[in-house]
Amino acid sequence: MGFDDEWSALRSQATKQQDTSMRLNQLPAEPSGPAPGGGPGDFGSSPAGKKAAANTIETELEPNTKKATDWADEASNTAAKTFDGWQTAAGLKKVQSTWDQQVKTLMGRLSSEKSALRGASGYFTQNDLGIRGQFAPLSKSKIDGI
Repeated sequence: MGFDDEWSALRSQATKQQDTSMRLNQLPAEPSGPAPGGGPGDFGSSPAGKKAAANTIETELEPNTKKATDWADEASNTAAKTFDGWQTAAGLKKVQSTWDQQVKTLMGRLSSEKSALRGASGYFTQNDLGIRGQFAPLSKSKIDGI
């Protein structure tokens, strides 16, 4: 068997084995019926989910972050006092200052995310009512009687 024959056979075999199907990554299909938040199954927003996430931020993330910050500050202060007069103490104070600023930024971010989650459901409701109001004149049209 020559090169051309062998190459032709291998190419033919590869073409037969090639999978030409396409698969898109997607979420699994949801069961039909209303979503957990009360809306239609294809709506990607759940007021109950937003409320739960906001409550988790308020009752778990914010207090636990505060506790961890207080613990780290206490340990850093103790270490800085232990190394008083050394360059290590100055370095620890600088690190603590940077840490405190980062925690302040994190706490602000958590607070804004909590507020955004709580406000988002209201925005969706207002938007839906506004759109319904735009269609209301159409349903009262004289054309309905025709």
